Amino acid sequence: MSGSRNKKGNIYLIGPRAGGKTSLAGELARRTGLNPVDTDELLQQEQGRSIQEIVADHGWEHFRELEKKVLLRTAQSGSLVVATGGGMVLASENRELLKDPVHMTVYLQADAELICARLARDPRPGQRPALSEMDFQEEVRSTLNERQPLYRECADVVLDAGKPLELMAEEVAGLYPGDEPGS
Repeated sequence: MSGSRNKKGNIYLIGPRAGGKTSLAGELARRTGLNPVDTDELLQQEQGRSIQEIVADHGWEHFRELEKKVLLRTAQSGSLVVATGGGMVLASENRELLKDPVHMTVYLQADAELICARLARDPRPGQRPALSEMDFQEEVRSTLNERQPLYRECADVVLDAGKPLELMAEEVAGLYPGDEPGS
């Protein structure tokens, strides 16, 4: 755990796609009074296109640059609970921002089986473009292996993404200083 936190700091939720970050952001917003933001949704609104279209037309590198700008704006806004894209930790600048002690960064840790099961139930499968030419399950495992050390590097708190949403929200809300006297 990092030391004292500024009341204006954000709660950042990091972890793999389908890890439950957006759902947890909504529940945390309700409990903390912070405004919920999903960086992928914000980026798509600003660009007027889906992630799949952006990546198809301009590639992953261009998408990652847009993602950095969105993350930086959330940090400047403050008082947000931010669900980040699964690859947000790939850029060193993003990791430095996520490690800033003014913010709380929560890693929703999920295993490949949980992610694959959730993605199989996803009503919007085209929303998340493939990251490679690998088989779906192989890609999930490979991506997790690559990114897990980066998620851990940034995390103040690590939660099991398989836990009930309410329990995760209760734990994180209890750690966030909010507007309590002396925080």
